Amino acid sequence: MTTQQQSQLANNLFNQFLSVRALSVDHCAPLSAEDLNLQAAAFASPGKWHLAHTSWFFETFLLLPFLPNYECFDKSFAVLFNSYYNGIGEQHARHQRHLLSRPTRELVYRYREYVNEHMRQLFCNIEQHPETKDDILRRTRLGIHHEQQHQELFFTDLKYNFSVNPLAPAYSQAPEGLTTEFSNQPLDFIEYNGGLIDIGVDSETTDSEFAFDNESPRHKQYLEPFELANRLISNAEYQTFIDDGGYQRPELWLSDGWSCVQENVWQQPLYWREGSMEFTLGGLRARDPAAPVSHISAYEADAYARWAGARLPTEAEWEHAASQHAVQGNMLESGKLHPLRANQASDGISLQQLFGDCWEWTSSSYAPYPGFKAEASAIGEYNGKFMCNQLVLRGGSCVTAQSHIRASYRNFFYPPDRWQFSGLRLAKNYE
Repeated sequence: MTTQQQSQLANNLFNQFLSVRALSVDHCAPLSAEDLNLQAAAFASPGKWHLAHTSWFFETFLLLPFLPNYECFDKSFAVLFNSYYNGIGEQHARHQRHLLSRPTRELVYRYREYVNEHMRQLFCNIEQHPETKDDILRRTRLGIHHEQQHQELFFTDLKYNFSVNPLAPAYSQAPEGLTTEFSNQPLDFIEYNGGLIDIGVDSETTDSEFAFDNESPRHKQYLEPFELANRLISNAEYQTFIDDGGYQRPELWLSDGWSCVQENVWQQPLYWREGSMEFTLGGLRARDPAAPVSHISAYEADAYARWAGARLPTEAEWEHAASQHAVQGNMLESGKLHPLRANQASDGISLQQLFGDCWEWTSSSYAPYPGFKAEASAIGEYNGKFMCNQLVLRGGSCVTAQSHIRASYRNFFYPPDRWQFSGLRLAKNYE
């Protein structure tokens, strides 16, 4: 690569940085300072905290180590907005983030501008430090995708925070063109021969693409022949499971799942309300029976699959199928902020809703791929230390940026988690 090409690459990356940073602020425009400080549960952070934490990431992992004579905007932010990086230092208690009425929203915005300006200085002088240039570019890519993750969390956390308000506030207008008229795309199964396949990526990053470290290394995986449903399970289909006593039949549930159902008195997905209503980022509205069921735990997804005489796919099965399709669907850029029904005009023989709409639970434990090695520094805590007791989800959701998702992307949550846009696709053994 020529020097000119390298310079253009750095300029493009910095412009991407500015674009993603601006989008985070744009998402907050409809909200008040009170809205941005809400935290209805320990797992749902305030919007203001997301704004500050993503700035802390660039300050901590890029500006402090690479920009000479950089001075922190506020040294107390090192603790307030550290999330879980024990190698960096202490963190403010996660369940008490809503108590941070100070710094104010305005000061957090100033912090973001301060970080942006100093990132500009870093990139303006990047050619003067060839020995650190690759690290700067690599960490900036990581920071950009880290901020996109927090943009998604911003919407899922806000939805949960708003949902406990009896006024059922709306973030935005309900998407146009939605209907409660029932017309499901037929559920069909597509056959795959299986065999020895490759999954994962060859490296963490390239000059034009990005992948998190947990997506590598690329490796061999053997698959038995299997079938994968052509679309996600709909609200109407999940309602049939409920009507058939799904939440009262212990034989359908994993042991931990049945305990979770009893302890939390689950009877339906998280945001379903009485009278076929559901809470959305557009407020309370009638539930579309043909739209994908969402906000269900892995336990609920597994119980439904068992009830339907099927199972959840493995992540290798999902990636093998998804890698044959373009990354397109109902994602953040659509502005819908809600899962949509499958295309009624589809021929029924191709996979739909692979990307966007809902994250799809798999049966695969979130574990390291063969040969995985986390980076030795504190930044290596990003993914590796969470590879225990969680399950993998694939495909992105209606609040995932299209430029952020890919077939190899491995999301991970604990089996009881429901506040994400999580749904299910059925799989079967091919006989």
